[in-house]
Amino acid sequence: MSARSVIVESMDKVNEENVMLPEKISLLSPLWTILVGTLVIAILFEIWLRNTREYKLTANMPTPPRVPVLGQAHLVFNLSNAEIMSTALQFIDTPGSILRAYLGPILIVGLWNPVDIEIVLSSSSHLEKSKEYKYFKPWFGDGLLISKGHHWQHHRRMIAPTFHQSILKSFIPTFVQHSKSVVHRMSLEAGKEFDAHKYMSQVTVEILLSTVMGVKKLPEPSKCLEYANAVLDMCDVIHKRQVKVFYRLDSIFRLSKFHEKANKMLDIILNMTRKVVEERQKNFNADSRAILENEAEVAKRKEETIKAEGLRDDLDDIDENDVGAKKRLALLDAMMEMSKNPEIEWTEKDIIDEVNTIMFEGHDTTSAASSFVLCILGIYQDMQEKVLAEQKTIFGDDFMRDCTFSDTMEMKYLERVIMETLRLYPPVPVIARRAEYDIKLPSGPYSIPKGTTIVILPYAIHRDAKSFPNPNKFDPDNFLPERTAKRHYYSFIPFSAGPRSCVGRKFAMLKLKVLLSTILRNFVVKCNLKEEEFRMQGDIILKMENGFNIMLEPRPEAKKAL
Repeated sequence: MSARSVIVESMDKVNEENVMLPEKISLLSPLWTILVGTLVIAILFEIWLRNTREYKLTANMPTPPRVPVLGQAHLVFNLSNAEIMSTALQFIDTPGSILRAYLGPILIVGLWNPVDIEIVLSSSSHLEKSKEYKYFKPWFGDGLLISKGHHWQHHRRMIAPTFHQSILKSFIPTFVQHSKSVVHRMSLEAGKEFDAHKYMSQVTVEILLSTVMGVKKLPEPSKCLEYANAVLDMCDVIHKRQVKVFYRLDSIFRLSKFHEKANKMLDIILNMTRKVVEERQKNFNADSRAILENEAEVAKRKEETIKAEGLRDDLDDIDENDVGAKKRLALLDAMMEMSKNPEIEWTEKDIIDEVNTIMFEGHDTTSAASSFVLCILGIYQDMQEKVLAEQKTIFGDDFMRDCTFSDTMEMKYLERVIMETLRLYPPVPVIARRAEYDIKLPSGPYSIPKGTTIVILPYAIHRDAKSFPNPNKFDPDNFLPERTAKRHYYSFIPFSAGPRSCVGRKFAMLKLKVLLSTILRNFVVKCNLKEEEFRMQGDIILKMENGFNIMLEPRPEAKKAL
């Protein structure tokens, strides 16, 4: 073959390759561009993150395995609420009682050492809730749970007195009435296994409407239950938005099935509260339900009031330090009177926002707590017998009479059972705050940077062996005065603590005592589970994944009444 023919053949091959090569590149270039671009972004993000002040300041904190860009968000992908809870509990024994995590670029520091918790919760600076609470905004507006600054301070100052002890005492007959009603409804389940939470949810909604909201005519029972179920479903959606990083993006969330579900649940919730406010406005008379105390009654009540020990807040100060004659109103009545007073900054929107907030806080937490207590006493029959013995001592020969406020003050063992239940199964398993400035933790060589989401974990705090020997054992005597006095104040915080403690905590404890006393005097409660078989579902409110299943057997003393 001549040189000329070889050159011509080579040129033909080059031409063929030059024709084909751009075609191959054109087919692959979009995919390669995306892959290379994503890789470059991930590398740049990782370089940026590792060089931030926040990352460097927290680098010495225990940190679970993380992946670039996502951080630890991958740990909860495709997990149910119960599986998320189980995953979180794997880290409860982390040395130092501290944990660092990233959800994408968002830095989160988990704390469960009481010494560190006190620094955050007792502070008048770290009062702002973390950005994860923004998903409650369409529901609560600027209500007490999520508001901040002057608005929160003003509302807290005006709302706290509506839970004064004299008002709570006036609620007792209503607590009794609804407790007896739920006993009657539950009696239809006698001898069968059923989920107690359904009944506790309905009755706690009814109690709130009749007392704090002052509703004269309650909605149909089915509507109260519909509201309670809508709250459960709404909490599930909000929890998903908080822990699953892709649902934090509004554009992705709106494309998901949860967006439509949230809108539907929110309509049910807001319609209920709107009707509550409208009904009360039609029948509002500030004097009709007012509690009037003259100076002599105030003095007598102050003598009877037991000074709160340990953790204290504005609720204790209001009960113990008020002077002079008073006219006291329950929450909704007080807000309506304030909205009519030109000297007080209070709008119709403020009323709606606080009604939505208190309706949620006041029913879902106590329905969970009462359900847990019933399951626990169903397991530990010896403790149920001790509760019953105390009830017999208090009520004597008239065992089935209505409960009074003075009766509740004598229910020391039942109170310890409730407190121990709140220790092991706190209704709110997570509290989150925003660090307003850098925080040097006293427990170890750790600092939390300004702007960090601080996640406080009552579930873990309450199971610390330093505070509670044999921490996983249910033992009501953990709350004997002599044991309580030896513990750090912030080792038990079921109602949070400090300036933003739960405004309805005394209401909740009183309601639980009356409700549980009435149920336990009527029924022997049984539960086929063992406590170690409880499968926790930690979303906004702690619950059991498969329900609070119990069985009831009418007591001989109650059969005539039933």
